[in-house]
Amino acid sequence: MQKKLFGTDGVRGVANHELKGELAFKLGRIGGYHLIKNSKQKRPVVVIGKDTRLSGDMLEAALMAGLTSVGIDVYRLGIIPTPGVCYLSRTKAVAGGIMISASHNPTADNGIKFFDKAGIKLSDTAELEIEKLIFDNHSEELPYPIDKEIGLIEEKYNWIDEYINFVIKSSEQKLKGLKVVIDCANGAAYQASPAVFKALGAEVVVINNHPNGEEINVNCGSTAPQLAAKKVVESGADLGIAHDGDADRVILVDEKGQIVEGDNIMAVVARDMISENKLNKKTVVTTKYSNLGLKESLAEVGAELIITKNGDRYVLAEMLKNDYKLGGEKSGHIIFSQYNTTGDGILTAVKIASIIKKRKKSLSELKKVMTYWPQTLANVKVQAKEKWEQNKKIANKIKAAKKEIGAEGRVFVRASGTEPLIRVMLESKDKDLLQKWENELTQIINLELN
Repeated sequence: MQKKLFGTDGVRGVANHELKGELAFKLGRIGGYHLIKNSKQKRPVVVIGKDTRLSGDMLEAALMAGLTSVGIDVYRLGIIPTPGVCYLSRTKAVAGGIMISASHNPTADNGIKFFDKAGIKLSDTAELEIEKLIFDNHSEELPYPIDKEIGLIEEKYNWIDEYINFVIKSSEQKLKGLKVVIDCANGAAYQASPAVFKALGAEVVVINNHPNGEEINVNCGSTAPQLAAKKVVESGADLGIAHDGDADRVILVDEKGQIVEGDNIMAVVARDMISENKLNKKTVVTTKYSNLGLKESLAEVGAELIITKNGDRYVLAEMLKNDYKLGGEKSGHIIFSQYNTTGDGILTAVKIASIIKKRKKSLSELKKVMTYWPQTLANVKVQAKEKWEQNKKIANKIKAAKKEIGAEGRVFVRASGTEPLIRVMLESKDKDLLQKWENELTQIINLELN
């Protein structure tokens, strides 16, 4: 059965359009009830965090109304990175956590994602159960406690300090002598990331740290790291850090102003971990979007790359199943399972800064451990992405592309889990062939689905 509400990273949509207060209320009631159904707490608690979007207050109010209506107490964390909610969900005596964010998406969008008491995103099965209750209008069948049994709300805005201290303690090095540029994307990282790097002794230059909700991800952050790159060169910094709206991913910039994305970050970190015998089973976990250059880089040091479905939740599931310590995505969601159970952009940046300090090498030197294969990625906006795989003309064109590009390269087409897009990724050492098939595939998708 295909999910209708939940995508690869929670429920997302334009706030007050696809994602209305009424839906948030039902998600609070039904999703909250799912989190507490096996809880032994007399008064179960759920923590809620959010990024800086203007719609966050509206959705938070609706979620809290839903949660308290089934007898759940709510601790409000305020503006906090997603990995902070994840960390607190598993370290506090709570039934789980909820983050209100659309991550790297535009300002008008928002999203709701759930974490269980282990700090892990809900399974596909759990999300389908919640959807079924919502669509079958079973919300009214859930308990409606009265009087003292109704849930209460308490502010825990200072709990972000516990997450900040956790990241600081995760660093293997003091960072005195390093100069870093931090682009907070005007989002949830605006307090935590500068605080972490200052506490570790780095000289910090902060840009895009206006939490007014109107500028989150707008021409800044991980989706537009060029501004951070420019600032790195201008200020003579050793490292640039570009967060997204909820700080669960990061794109880095070397001292020359060159972009360093998730695959290259994993290649650098994996070698460092191998050198200290910390990369269990000498294995890294990633998704189909990762460049084949990462696989080549790891093979050079006898390490293996495991491929999962797209989405950091599937990366984490594979890591936990086999006790792998490092995984992530090209987009910059990097998971260190020893420390946290979701992508953590601040922790990732700290780890790379520690390697720069420890190895006494610049990031431009460190990143040479990986050579990228030519890769193209195109997003085709469509009116309806459902059942696109059943379109025979698109299927035949994909088949032809795979035949010509060959087994060494890759053709990967899928629907976005969070946006009305069909994503087309092609990889080969023949750039002309990539361009030819990117044009043909995007044209046929546009023609057939619009």
